[in-house]
Amino acid sequence: MRLGLQVSHFSWPGAPASIGPTFGRIARDAEAAGMASLWVMDHFFQIRGIGPPELEMLEAYTTLGFAAAQTSRIELGALVTGVTYRHPGILAKTVTTLDVLSGGRAWLGIGAAWNEEEHRGLGVPFPPVAERFERLDETLRIVRQMFAGDDGPFHGRHYTLERTLNSPQPVRRPRPPILVGGMGRRKTLRLVATHADASNFFDVGPDGLRATCEQLRDHCAEVGREYADITKTVLTRISLSDRGGTAPSGERTMSVAEAVDKLGALAEAGIDDAILGMGNQTDPEVYALVAEVVRQVAGLRAEGR
Repeated sequence: MRLGLQVSHFSWPGAPASIGPTFGRIARDAEAAGMASLWVMDHFFQIRGIGPPELEMLEAYTTLGFAAAQTSRIELGALVTGVTYRHPGILAKTVTTLDVLSGGRAWLGIGAAWNEEEHRGLGVPFPPVAERFERLDETLRIVRQMFAGDDGPFHGRHYTLERTLNSPQPVRRPRPPILVGGMGRRKTLRLVATHADASNFFDVGPDGLRATCEQLRDHCAEVGREYADITKTVLTRISLSDRGGTAPSGERTMSVAEAVDKLGALAEAGIDDAILGMGNQTDPEVYALVAEVVRQVAGLRAEGR
């Protein structure tokens, strides 16, 4: 099992001047601890569940480009890009640029988008959910065509591209991995099976994740795809401390042993990689504990692989 880190909160003391140095240090610390990937949300307002919309939020791909310059190994992606925010041809160019400049470390994480408030606030059209999924399907087809070097036209219901030229091509071959986020049984998992290299689920517990993995397996069988070829990832929350317990902030923390047990249960449910949200991610000292968790879970294998 590989571990990634998602940074979703930038309202640190001294912001906005402190955001660049703090985020750069987080990126370097995560890489030094052996984490495989670094992710940011693709939002323009802070989202409910984390804080009010007025809290600081950075544009995703500028942030990932900054992280690329701070690091040399860790992979980089948005968890996940809303399909409504960028024209698919421009999105393919953006991810390709990140991949080229980072030396082949970019992911394309994408989903159907949901945050109507920031769409309305910034004047971005927010079509009904059925149309957003149609656009997601077309976008996945377009980016795969562009990542493959096919500069022919694309004619869809929502997008028409006369020439899908993408030069330079991505460094990573055969392409930057494509991750589709979401757990919708009928549409999202079908798109994962048809187009994606990876899925991302919320941590709904081992039983719920096991059921979702089985639903994905069914879709793979229907479209003639090898289920094992898709990396199953989960976004989960683990904040580490020496002995676990409650941190001064009031957040529940885990010891290394507790974290390894939790991640082991996720692997047994069918999860390949875990992406962590850590409430104490700005504390440089916590990354020694992260490194130990990375070491201990490296041998975990998802059930059924």
